[in-house]
Amino acid sequence: MQADPGLSSSPHSGGATERPSDASVTSRGTGYWVGWALGALLIAFLLLDITMKLLALPVVLEANAALGFNGAAMGRTLGIILAACAILYALPRTQLLGAVLLTGYLGGAVAVHLRVGDPLVTHVLFGVYLGGIAWGALYLRNPALRALIHAKHDTARS
Repeated sequence: MQADPGLSSSPHSGGATERPSDASVTSRGTGYWVGWALGALLIAFLLLDITMKLLALPVVLEANAALGFNGAAMGRTLGIILAACAILYALPRTQLLGAVLLTGYLGGAVAVHLRVGDPLVTHVLFGVYLGGIAWGALYLRNPALRALIHAKHDTARS
């Protein structure tokens, strides 16, 4: 029986097989680091937003009231929900779940801004921009996600 070319044995592993560290498996090129930088910027922005919501700052309460979300309790609740999404997004094991939940949260923000008649490019689509950054960052740093997207793309061509 021939050994799997995608696996190698390490002297430190007691003969157990490990994935090789070649560029095809553990890509650490420019795109990978750009993905981490985008993700870090997104998380920093979300932390600022979360903090403002949890502190129920007057500017947040006024903005929320204009959107139909009245009271400090509502602002804090939104902050807690956003914090849960951001934490899941920030952790490598749950990053995809976090991205899906964050996308749902941002979709709600888009709907609310559209409902109240806010400007399209600056307010309504802001959640779309953040979602694009979130998924773009994951795409750049997660080879499994890239493979899944390309597999679906290749299947659609057939």
